[in-house]
Amino acid sequence: MKQGKISNRVIRRLPKYLRQLQELADNDVDHISSGELGSKMGLTASQIRQDFSCFGEFGQQGYGYSVEKLLTEISAILGVELDYPTVLVGVGNLGRALAINFDFASIGYRLMAAFDVDPDLIGTTLSGIPILSMDDIEDYVRENHIIAAVLAVPRTVTHEVTLHLQNCGIRAICNFTNTDLGLQNTDILVENVLFSDSFLTLGYYLAEELRAESSDIQEDTL
Repeated sequence: MKQGKISNRVIRRLPKYLRQLQELADNDVDHISSGELGSKMGLTASQIRQDFSCFGEFGQQGYGYSVEKLLTEISAILGVELDYPTVLVGVGNLGRALAINFDFASIGYRLMAAFDVDPDLIGTTLSGIPILSMDDIEDYVRENHIIAAVLAVPRTVTHEVTLHLQNCGIRAICNFTNTDLGLQNTDILVENVLFSDSFLTLGYYLAEELRAESSDIQEDTL
């Protein structure tokens, strides 16, 4: 595998490659060319080859890429096999939905426990994982060598909870709070999942279409 700084845009495309390759494998496709893969993903063959060349030479001239081998290589690049010990922080509607419906293990995150302040939830289980008190989170993270946290708490307590995670040495946070965590000068990796940004982006394109349709109607009535 090649070393060096990889463009964030390339890294952001890797999960898309992984999904596409898994779909191909599920459909018993043995190999695929860069052109065929690019056509399925809306990318050029050149872009596909350039992205993969950042990590090594995975294809063969005249044959293309082995789907199984490429799937294994990209899974390894993304750390899917590393089984990161993970906790869920916040068991409200969103946190509960994530724990019940999302397969963390399939992408390399081992969900070990959930934390909340609701006394009716503490001591129960959710999808087989224990729900513990927020008062115990720092000790639990340290004692169980937790690497990652999925943050799904209300915005009003985001800063306080983030400080707890920072103090106990968490290394990565997947942030579902729709607010800035305010982490400055730390080594904590943060991935912000901003539902509002996705809806607002979609809203832009919807608004453009509706404006165009309105303009066409006005022109037709002139």
